[in-house]
Parts: sequence; C-alpha cells; structure tokens
Amino acid sequence: MTTTLSPSPPSAGAARKPAGGPLAARFRVPGAFVLGAVLLVGVAPLVLSDFRLSLLAKYLCYAIVAVGVSLAWGRGGLLVLGQGVFFGLGGYAMAMHLKLADAAAAGSTLPDFMQLYGTSGALPWWWAPFAHPAFALAMTVLLPMAVAALLGLCVFRRRVKGAYFAILSQALAAALSIWLIGQQATTGGTNGLTDFQGFFGYDLDDPVNQRMVYFVIAAVLLLLMAAVRQLFVSRYGELLVAVRDAEERVRFLGYDPAAVKLVAYVGAAGMAGLAGALFVPAVGIISPALIGIVPSIGFVIGAAVGGRASLLGAVLGAIAVAWAQSTLSDAFPAAWTYLQGLLFVVAVGFLPGGLASLASAVRARRARPRTTPPAPTGGTA
Repeated sequence: MTTTLSPSPPSAGAARKPAGGPLAARFRVPGAFVLGAVLLVGVAPLVLSDFRLSLLAKYLCYAIVAVGVSLAWGRGGLLVLGQGVFFGLGGYAMAMHLKLADAAAAGSTLPDFMQLYGTSGALPWWWAPFAHPAFALAMTVLLPMAVAALLGLCVFRRRVKGAYFAILSQALAAALSIWLIGQQATTGGTNGLTDFQGFFGYDLDDPVNQRMVYFVIAAVLLLLMAAVRQLFVSRYGELLVAVRDAEERVRFLGYDPAAVKLVAYVGAAGMAGLAGALFVPAVGIISPALIGIVPSIGFVIGAAVGGRASLLGAVLGAIAVAWAQSTLSDAFPAAWTYLQGLLFVVAVGFLPGGLASLASAVRARRARPRTTPPAPTGGTA
C-alpha cells in the first residue's frame, strides 16, 4: 500500500520571505530611502509651486512627529496622546527667539505683541535667555525632553500604562493649552505668536528663503528616519518590542522596563519639539489651537492610519491625514472632526497595522494553503 504525503503548509518565516532573495531584501530599505530623498529634495521643489511647497513643509513637520510616534507607540506600545505638548514647547521656544530677534532689529527690547497689550518696559525674565540663538535652538529639543523625562519617571515607575497613560498625556496637553491662553501678555493668548520677519538673519518673506526652510525640514525628516530605523533593528529596538509584548518577562530577565520605555518616550518628545520648532518658520505661527487635545490626537491618527509599526507607513499616513485635513476641513468644517475620529477607530479596531500592513496581509492570504473538503463516503445510513 502506497501512502502519499500531502505537502506541509508553508511556515510563517517562509510566508514572510521577501521576493527577490536576500540581496533584494538587503537593498530594499536603502533604495526606498534614496527614492524618498530624491522625491523630497529633487522632484518636489521642481513640480510644486511656492504655496504647495510651503504646505508640504507643514506636512513634513507632522511627519517628523509621526517618526517619534512610531517609536513610542508602534514599537513601545505607548499611546502618546499628548505630543502636542512637546510640539508646542519646541514651537514656542523657536517663536520666542524669532520675536526677540525681530524686536532687536527694530530697535526695541519688547516684542510687538507685548507693546500692543501694554506690558511694562521690562522683558519677562523667562523670555530673556531665548534671545541667544544657541540657547533657543537647544531648548527646542531639550525642554520637551526634560518635561517628558519628568512625566515619564513619575508614570513609568508606578507602572501606569494603557488608557491611564493616554489620559494623563492628554490632560497635560489640555493644561498647557489653557495656561498659554491665560497668559495673553506674555504668550499672545489665543492668537499665539505670529508675524515673524526673519529666521536667523534670513528674510522669511523671500520665496528663496522659504525654499531653504523646506530643504532643512526635509533633511531633518530623512535623517531622523534613518536614525530611528537603525534604532529599530538595534538591540534596544528588540528590547523595546519585548517590553511592549511581555513586560513582566523582561523584568524577570533583569531589565528595567520603565527605563526602556522612558528612552522611547523622551526621544519621541524631542522629535516632536524639533518638529514644532521647524513648523514656526514654515507656517509663520504657533498658537494654543495647534497644540491642544485635538491636534495631539491628530498626530496619532496619522501614524495609525499609515501603520504605526512601519516607519514609512507612519510618515506617509501623517502626510496623507494632514493633506486631507487641509482639503476636507475647508469643504466640510463641521464633519471633519467626526471623520477624523472615525479614521482612528477604524484603523485601531479593524486594521491595527494600518495601510502598511495591507500588502503583507494579502501575501499571507495568498500563501495560506487551500483545504479541500473530504470526499463523501459511501454506504447507507
């Protein structure tokens, strides 16, 4: 009697084996990076008008925030719903320096909005250090990281996670927004800080300088993507995923999960602060409306729709959601907020991997072996 063995189903590793062999897989990420650099630096400035290029610069700032969200949430499992806080801290640090530089160029010691609101002749003490360019640039990154480190130490050491951590980060965003609105004489209140004339000696009204700002933003985005990509494949990246999936096991192995999560959270805060600092010269304004609860949720939605675990997916998702917000919010101002919330619910509930996971899901479905129903047996009941 001859027995015919049916072929065994392909293993999970075989199903994920990249097409084209190991050589193609080795050069896939560098090739995608080079292609993205060519599109951002070479093609976009040639085919887009100055207005469209300035919009793209704004979207790229959101993409920088998404890189940090992909690190903290995609790899670390930290639902960071308060990134607007760090975005605002970096943005206000840069805006304060630009306002002081404009005031010095006009022969005044006070920014124009302080004179308008009747502030006394003395500059607030916490404004004075931001007149120095080196201090202001450092604070755009270090200040958000310091706030994130303080909050993270208080939260992660007490093993607060999940929805409780998300609520705390949202509360911080709301508190900062309310405080900024209440300090109209020193922060501009609801109007924020706007009407910047120069950017480290360059006239922002000149389209050539605006293109220079775009190139700086694109370069920062590409460099951060390369750095975070290396972090993903490093030993720390593997440890961060292990903490996300099995925190107690990692603790039993002798590692401190709080320290691992703190590094990711602080790094994401620094990226958000840098994005806020670049947003100021690109858009020309920073206000409480840009850093509250709704913008913070918007940062997360972009990464969720594109794919928070995929660095490229998070970046493309942030750009796509920002573009949709600019176009659809004008046409449907009342419905956009609900649509934005629906996008988040659908992405988290029905497509956790985002749009970046569609291709792998299709490949896995095709690789799944087809089962044939057993042939009916003869005989009577």
